[in-house]
Amino acid sequence: MSNQIFVLNGPNLNLLGTREPAIYGSTTLADIAAQLEVRAAELGLAVDVRQSNHEGTLVDWIHEAQAIGARAVLLNAGAYTHTSVALLDAIKAVTVPVIEVHLSNPHTREEFRHVSFVGRAARGTIAGFGARSYVLALEAAAAL
Repeated sequence: MSNQIFVLNGPNLNLLGTREPAIYGSTTLADIAAQLEVRAAELGLAVDVRQSNHEGTLVDWIHEAQAIGARAVLLNAGAYTHTSVALLDAIKAVTVPVIEVHLSNPHTREEFRHVSFVGRAARGTIAGFGARSYVLALEAAAAL
């Protein structure tokens, strides 16, 4: 098994730090990537942090994680969490474990956010701990 962890981020997550800070905080995606790199090194892992606003690119990256034998995928699919059958099917099509990650707790927000297509196929979900959600998900991936 590889020590590689893919950290995939969906639409609008490139705007972290300035986008609705009352919900998502002031930590940027670059800040999260730096935190993950430090913790990954402590765990003997390597992270590959990516972001795309395009659903098909996220699907391709999930396939790539499978192709290279990644240990796990941490996926914050953003709004695609609640809409993307394509991501659901991609997760179901691979054997690499996918951990769903959210900065906020979708169940405390608008009702449409209570449904997660990603969560239907993910190994587990970590949500509601702000930027710390990513580190917790990384630690969960290390324990797999």
